[in-house]
Amino acid sequence: VQLQASGGGLVQAGGSLRLSCVASGETFSTCAWFRQAPGKERDFVAAMNWRGDKTYLGDSVKGRFTISRDGRKKNMVYLKMNSLKPEDTALYYCAATPRLVTGPTNEYEYDYWGQGTQVTVSS
Repeated sequence: VQLQASGGGLVQAGGSLRLSCVASGETFSTCAWFRQAPGKERDFVAAMNWRGDKTYLGDSVKGRFTISRDGRKKNMVYLKMNSLKPEDTALYYCAATPRLVTGPTNEYEYDYWGQGTQVTVSS
């Protein structure tokens, strides 16, 4: 089982980035994005069931971020980030689990994690 996140980078405030997560080796029920800034706890960003008909967003990113699946590459999940703010600067991780999830915002629900991709937003 492997998750690989990519797409991070340096962007000015107000800009956009799209993160990608490729999942392989398992059939997952739910995929999510979390982020962790230096000196802070890991926070929930977004989650989606594998059918793509249920999505969840953290309060701080609602209206700015969108989680989605690739229509053709069923093992690819995206996080589109618009109107980025300096406080969005963090290491972003994708996570997934094959198990039934009851609390998609809880990091302990997820069994597999990618290596993280850095997002830096300059003011």
